[in-house]
Amino acid sequence: MSTIAWLGRRLIQDRPGRARSSRILPLLLLLTLPAVVQAQPNPGFTYTTSAGTITITGYSGTDGNVAIPTNINGLTVTSIKPGAFVNSAVLANVTIPSTVTSIGSWAFESCSALVSVTIPGSVASIQEGTFDQCNSLRSLTISNGVTSIDDDAFLVCSSLTNVLIPDSVISIGDYAFENCYSLTNVTLPNGLTSIGNYAFGFSGLTCVTIPGSVTNLGQSAFYGANLITVTIPGSVGSLQKQTFDDCEKLTNATIGDGVTSIGDYAFYQCSSLTNVTIPGSVTDIGDWAFGDCTSLATVRIPNSVTNIGDSAYQNCDSLKAVYFQGNAPTLGSLVFCYEWYGTLYYDWYATIYYSPGTTGWASTFGGVPAVLWNPQVQTSGASLRVLTNGFGFTITGTPNLPIVVEACANLANPVWIPLQSFTLINGSIYFRDSQWTNYPGRFYRIRSP
Repeated sequence: MSTIAWLGRRLIQDRPGRARSSRILPLLLLLTLPAVVQAQPNPGFTYTTSAGTITITGYSGTDGNVAIPTNINGLTVTSIKPGAFVNSAVLANVTIPSTVTSIGSWAFESCSALVSVTIPGSVASIQEGTFDQCNSLRSLTISNGVTSIDDDAFLVCSSLTNVLIPDSVISIGDYAFENCYSLTNVTLPNGLTSIGNYAFGFSGLTCVTIPGSVTNLGQSAFYGANLITVTIPGSVGSLQKQTFDDCEKLTNATIGDGVTSIGDYAFYQCSSLTNVTIPGSVTDIGDWAFGDCTSLATVRIPNSVTNIGDSAYQNCDSLKAVYFQGNAPTLGSLVFCYEWYGTLYYDWYATIYYSPGTTGWASTFGGVPAVLWNPQVQTSGASLRVLTNGFGFTITGTPNLPIVVEACANLANPVWIPLQSFTLINGSIYFRDSQWTNYPGRFYRIRSP
């Protein structure tokens, strides 16, 4: 630039006179124009150069549709500086080229107009807070090749509705999608090993499939989410504190065989929960684990459980029956009580049922009546017979036991069908199957409701 300016002055000196000087000026402009374009080929971007590569440091343009260049002045654009676009009210759609391998933390934080972004697979990690509070972001594409989504990466992206996480991602950090209120669907990849604390807390998720590769499910990972059903794989090992706390719409939870403990407040205030499956691998149920689960009517405790923490089932005012398969576990305080304006009640609950041959039981357990669950089919005598209106038998046991009679036609591949529910009033009842002649063989069993 300085060379061209010097040349201009020299020409003016060689050709004195006003008219001749004005004719030289267009020549000067013509010579300087290519230099201006070459020096700033991407108006609005600021950048630095290091080790022969370019780092984008900011954007001051007015066009909201931005394509980050692959190279500037012949040098490859490889990174975006931390905080480069923070608080931009202009950026709406951003295209990031595959030459970029690093997007700095908080790079797009609070870009309030950003609605669409594609992250190339060349970027190994979506770093901390990269898109934090981009509350207009609706379209997100994460390309295969990204291996981690770090803490706060999409915190409060409240317009996101659907996220497909590619198979290359193995970890999702703390608060990564917390407060994504509109996020109703997320696809978690096989190979994912870790979901961080509050990763999907207060999200709009209604269902989620947690892959069997996950070994760490963080504290409060789905706190306050809109989940309706969830299955936790046995690979998780331990449900941490408040994992599904305050999931008010959750109706069904299946805990996979392999999980050994259910942490404090794990399902606290899941007020719609009606069914939860606890596997035989669980040994410990934490404090308030199912507290305030006001729709929970029946609970089955496997014989592996040796400890139930304080208030584990407190305020479960719909709970009618708790079936224990093993010996009486160590029991914390206020496990089966209901608190109403400071007064504790135990008569809100129905009955605890324990299995024959188990130990540690008395007439009450944790302040609640405890009864032996011992129904038996009488296989001898006049009650076991074929009548003109069906095949029947007598069932006896502890008075007022609730039971279900089921049948199947093939023990090699059994499909058990509930036939009838009973209460053993006075300790005995007669069951009759009027459909038994419709099958070449018919087998029966008794279970708890």
